[in-house]
Amino acid sequence: MTRSSVQGEDTDEGAAAAPEREEAVRGDGDNGVEDTGSNTKDDSGSTEGEPEGPRPRRRRRVLRWTAVVLAVVLAGTAGAGYLYYEHLNDNIKQDVLNLGDSKVAAPTPNAAGQTPLNILVIGSDARDSEENQQLGGARETFGSTPLADVQMLVHLSADRSNMSVVSMPRDTLLEIPKCTDPDDGKVHPASEGRVMTNQSLGHGGPGCTVATWQELTGIHIDHFVMVDFAGVVSMADAVGGVPVCVDANIHSRDAGGHGSGLKLAKGTHPVKGEQALQWLRTRYGFEDGSDLARAKAQHMYLNSMVRVLRENATLSSPNKLRRLAEEATAALTVDPGLDSVKKLYDLSNELRAVKPERITMTTMPNRYVGARVEPTEDAEQLFRLVREDIALDGKDAKKKPDAEPEPPADPAASDDEIAVQVRNGTRTDDLGTAPGRANTVTGLLVDRGFTKAVADPSVLPSEDRTVVRYPSADLEGDARRVAKSLGIPASSVKRSTDVSGVTLVVGADWREGTAYKVPESDDSTPESAEALNGADDSACMHVNPAFTWS
Repeated sequence: MTRSSVQGEDTDEGAAAAPEREEAVRGDGDNGVEDTGSNTKDDSGSTEGEPEGPRPRRRRRVLRWTAVVLAVVLAGTAGAGYLYYEHLNDNIKQDVLNLGDSKVAAPTPNAAGQTPLNILVIGSDARDSEENQQLGGARETFGSTPLADVQMLVHLSADRSNMSVVSMPRDTLLEIPKCTDPDDGKVHPASEGRVMTNQSLGHGGPGCTVATWQELTGIHIDHFVMVDFAGVVSMADAVGGVPVCVDANIHSRDAGGHGSGLKLAKGTHPVKGEQALQWLRTRYGFEDGSDLARAKAQHMYLNSMVRVLRENATLSSPNKLRRLAEEATAALTVDPGLDSVKKLYDLSNELRAVKPERITMTTMPNRYVGARVEPTEDAEQLFRLVREDIALDGKDAKKKPDAEPEPPADPAASDDEIAVQVRNGTRTDDLGTAPGRANTVTGLLVDRGFTKAVADPSVLPSEDRTVVRYPSADLEGDARRVAKSLGIPASSVKRSTDVSGVTLVVGADWREGTAYKVPESDDSTPESAEALNGADDSACMHVNPAFTWS
């Protein structure tokens, strides 16, 4: 296993030829690192020994498609793998997928036996090469703790018809789980209270960022891809520039010298090289100057890059494709499941059927907590849609009814032998806990023969929907039996290490009455997710009047 050296804190001192790195607004618990695009070590290999000259047209077309789909996976910061040259495999760095103790079960296959695919895209603020240092960052920060300043979950639907992307603002407050560094065995304890999500990368590597996402969202993550500053620049150069739009003249630089340095006139312009990096790093000058505005600009850039990769004829050049392949593989750190060009190519085949109009870019719904943000109820709605493989564009074909789940390996005990804890989780942001619900539902279970059911008044969780949890496979049958006795659907029976036995949490959907009614699902994407369609070429970033020029 290899992992590049990384660093965290950074100032506005960069190389004279490069734009100054943007300084972040920080509050309590700040680690002093400002906005970045995305990064991991860039150590581009050479093309020495590769044949020159044209390739058959079919081969060029295959490579062009590879570039298209990997651009989606890598959030617009890296490109195609050139399948025919094994030396590219040596460029690719790898790390462990999940460093946490908690695991999330893979989704149940659909009626056709297909399962969705979830890839976490991470942009580290580390600058561990001379090239990345020149693209922004002070030398004194070399080798310090890295931060996951860009985090995007790419979800490919089970039927491969659509793709959803969910960005999490780096300022999001959450709890980072315990993670163990695979290199030296160091245990990073779970965070004491909530901290910024970008700190997860410093708890042993990208596998801790994966563990943090899974803990928050309940979404099973199959792979991660981490990319670097230099990859942003090289990819934009390789495709000849990525068109972006601003609704007024912009210069991202304030009186104190803070900002990415981006300077563009009103309208649409192709950006490449360091200017592409400036676009992806800019906060000062876009909308309210927050990380949320920066995420929106990144979505626009990614959508535009996908369209360019599909349409740009310059990528038919084998030499440019080889360059793209070299730069892309050198810019990557991946999990072992993607540690070769062939595996990346196979992944591209999974992705390439998705048309831009079926790609939906979103930002995790959030609200401000001081200078930071936290997930809202709409965020859980968005996570549920991804977990249940529901297209965020609302264009899902009518789904076949879910097949009955496979019978558990260990069947249920008799009802009077099943121990059940019942908790009252009816509290919401708007309503207090409905009194007596744990006792009422416990009484229902006892009346139905579950004589070992007890109410647990010591824990008052908050759950939108009633759920039955169990900790291990030997209790799955018991949990399903409890759910069935109350009319709770099998989809609401979940394995969880947060409980020690079969635990029924009465949710906000069952605040009264003795008969559980399965709530009708609202499968619409929350407006607060600010969904952007991949085919939308009319989007334009709003410029803050304080950062315009004439």
